[in-house]
Amino acid sequence: CSAIDACKTSNGGCSAKAECRRTTPGNRVCICNAGYTGDGIVCIEINPCLENNGGCDRNAECTQTGPNQAACNCLKGYSGDGKRCTYISLCSQNNGGCSEFAICNDTELTERTCTCKHNYIGDGFQCRGNIFQELLRDSNTSRFYFHLEALSIRDIAGPGPFTLFVPRTDVLNSDPRVKNWIARGVMAQVLRYHMVGCASLLYNDLTTITNITSLHGDPIHISYSQNSLVLNNKAEVILSDAVGTNGVIHIINQILVP
Repeated sequence: CSAIDACKTSNGGCSAKAECRRTTPGNRVCICNAGYTGDGIVCIEINPCLENNGGCDRNAECTQTGPNQAACNCLKGYSGDGKRCTYISLCSQNNGGCSEFAICNDTELTERTCTCKHNYIGDGFQCRGNIFQELLRDSNTSRFYFHLEALSIRDIAGPGPFTLFVPRTDVLNSDPRVKNWIARGVMAQVLRYHMVGCASLLYNDLTTITNITSLHGDPIHISYSQNSLVLNNKAEVILSDAVGTNGVIHIINQILVP
């Protein structure tokens, strides 16, 4: 007589995902393979994600990749290997895309707000201080700023409001009269002729008036036709409405002469 091998046919009646092991003649046990659970007759694939999120961080997604195998991926707004995920602060890099003069606040995942700091105005992405400060920040107006500084003219650093007509930097650099005005000591008068006090006049406001008085005391004539705003029949406003906390800057293509 020979012993009957209970595992010889049909895996001994065990599951295809199980190992059939002979015990005594004619008997066997069924043991589920690694990654499976059951009684050996029926073996079910283990999904590790169903318990303790598969060992992933609570801010990660657990994805089953095979029997008792899973991958962990950090959720949007978090970084890490999935086992450990750290919140990504939008404000931690480049101030969250806000202006350098704004405060960035994380509000929720992938969201943040930008608020201009005290003494600055704007939408948070672009924040402006007073118009005296703003002159230096724009290459088109920085030369005008340096002329004011050289002559210690700080009228427009006050509370205002002011309207400022600034000849573009290249115009101030190339006009031969500037050196002459400086030598004669009249440059301060020329500069103040580009300033208007007690009013922050936007482009649309300027189209409705014909004369305004400068800080120098002389009037500036304004004409508007064919979508063009011209001062003293010479200088055209080429960039407008740079609004600061104490006024507004308009850039012109000629120097105004009192």
